[in-house]
Amino acid sequence: MTAELGLAALWLAAALALLQIAAATLGLRREGALGEQLRGAVRPVAVAQGLLTAIAFAALLAVFSGSDMSVALVAENSHTAKPWLYKVAGAWGNHEGSMLLWVTILGLAGGAVALLERRLHERTLVATLGAQAVIALGFYAFLLFSSNPFARLSPAPPDGLGLNPLLQDPGLAFHPPTLYIGYVGISVAFSFAVGALVTRDVGPAFARAMRLWVLGAWIFLTLGITAGSYWAYYELGWGGWWFWDPVENASLMPWLAATALLHSVTVVATRDGLRAWTIMLAVVAFSMSMLGTFLVRSGILTSVHAFAVDPERGTFILALLALYIGGALALFGARVGTVRAGATFEPLSREGGLVANNLLLSVILGIVLIGTLYPLLAAAMGTQLSVGPPFFNATAGPIALGLVALMGVGPLLRWRRDDKDALVSRTLPALGTTLLGMAGFFALGGVTRPLPLLGLGLALGLAVASIAPLWRRNLRRTPLFTYGMVVAHLGIAVSLFGMAADSVFTEEKLVAAQVGQPVLVGPFSVTLQGIRPEIGDNWSALEGVLRVQRGEGTPFLLRPQQRFFAAPPTTTNETAIRTEADGQLYTVLGRQGADGRWQLRLWWKPWVTCIWLGGALVALGGALSLLGRLRRERQVRVDPHPTERWT
Repeated sequence: MTAELGLAALWLAAALALLQIAAATLGLRREGALGEQLRGAVRPVAVAQGLLTAIAFAALLAVFSGSDMSVALVAENSHTAKPWLYKVAGAWGNHEGSMLLWVTILGLAGGAVALLERRLHERTLVATLGAQAVIALGFYAFLLFSSNPFARLSPAPPDGLGLNPLLQDPGLAFHPPTLYIGYVGISVAFSFAVGALVTRDVGPAFARAMRLWVLGAWIFLTLGITAGSYWAYYELGWGGWWFWDPVENASLMPWLAATALLHSVTVVATRDGLRAWTIMLAVVAFSMSMLGTFLVRSGILTSVHAFAVDPERGTFILALLALYIGGALALFGARVGTVRAGATFEPLSREGGLVANNLLLSVILGIVLIGTLYPLLAAAMGTQLSVGPPFFNATAGPIALGLVALMGVGPLLRWRRDDKDALVSRTLPALGTTLLGMAGFFALGGVTRPLPLLGLGLALGLAVASIAPLWRRNLRRTPLFTYGMVVAHLGIAVSLFGMAADSVFTEEKLVAAQVGQPVLVGPFSVTLQGIRPEIGDNWSALEGVLRVQRGEGTPFLLRPQQRFFAAPPTTTNETAIRTEADGQLYTVLGRQGADGRWQLRLWWKPWVTCIWLGGALVALGGALSLLGRLRRERQVRVDPHPTERWT
């Protein structure tokens, strides 16, 4: 009965979404007691809808953890011998389950807005919840009519087909949920924008309410992308951390749009500028998250990340994308004339720097979008081609470095207007650090390639510029969100350093190794001591035993594997990685040749861990900013006239 309970909860949630839309629409059109009653009904209906989605997802977790093979989704994506963690995480390691997770987070977010939001005018909040219900209703329809996660299977198989072995990793328990929370946070921001347009209430109050959701979404997108990058790095065994895979790009594009939106909504909230741009960026960010959903679930992509499904489902998602985005653009076009321009500012100002920042982010977003979609359009016209790392690195790379340079200057600018000579003096330490760093890496490190050399220098310069806003300040009285900005920008500097270092300092060895034969890679001597069998919960493996020594240091062992899964029949490479303070030794065991030698792929990757450390710092900076903004909200409630230092 668990599956039936989950399906019933989904139907009830869909019915409540329809009721929420009707109550919001009629409540906004009617005045008097009836209109007030209708508007008052929207909040509790949104909360009930969120609870029902939670019940539906709990039912899905129950049938997966209990290996209920009478549910078709469980039989197709699980196995009785699979470890418990992957039984549970496997609930969203498939198309239908991941969509139910999406809808659950969407419903819970709508309930949270209804319960917690007190900053918006009542009519704007009702319009926002109505827009959120419209989004939810489309996905309810998609699940119930096209992708039912609770469909029964008769007769039930004894074991099930199993989960894709590449997904049988703890990363599955973390990566998709964080991305989905980020996507849903963007959808809430989009609903805020639609609600503000409907009621013509685009202003600082709307922006302050919206900013917290944008910031929360951005934090989770950062965590999801960072975790996904490291997961692919150690799981796929190719030695890279980003391949510009279309599905990787599908998560990057919303992050780029959300980054631009976060900066823009901050200007509206604190300086009452960039109003129309903020609304447009909210539409663009949500468009990118919807486009990512279409790419991953339409079946038009072949990727380890994608859920290949039938074209009918892809058409359904495409119709939803056209409906939501087309409707939002139509509303924006109809109401943009009612959005006041807001406060003005000089080009040389903090606001001007943020505008330039958003322009560069938009250009990068456009490049990634074109590079992702162009091969699909060419294939539709009968031409097969691929767009890979060389294109993205050559086109987006230089613009990204320009963005980093601007990022170092932006926080040093004054609001409204600034003095050119004063700005130059404030940027001299960062500029000097960049030039000295480039000279040092060129002369001492032998780095001659222009882009990596510039990247290394800019990383050092940005690190200095990141902490500049703290100079000559009372650190105990500095707002927490200022620390968040500093940490986030410092994280970008750390990540950039790791990316540039990985591109120029990595050393790779591909060898056919005999047992007992040492191989030198970087500062390490690696010796294959033997191959032995290993047995896991639902796999068997050949494990290479590698004795590794760095200089005169203490030897240690690494154990890369070739794993064999029976359900479904799959062979995978399991890497073995040694993390040192200055980088990672990355090892992969290949096949045995006819001469008895074993293929080994070895990489020494100096400072590569800075890539993910920087990502974690960026997310931490976002979290500090979020806490600081929440603290400021409490301060405003206590003191309705906060001093300028709080902005």
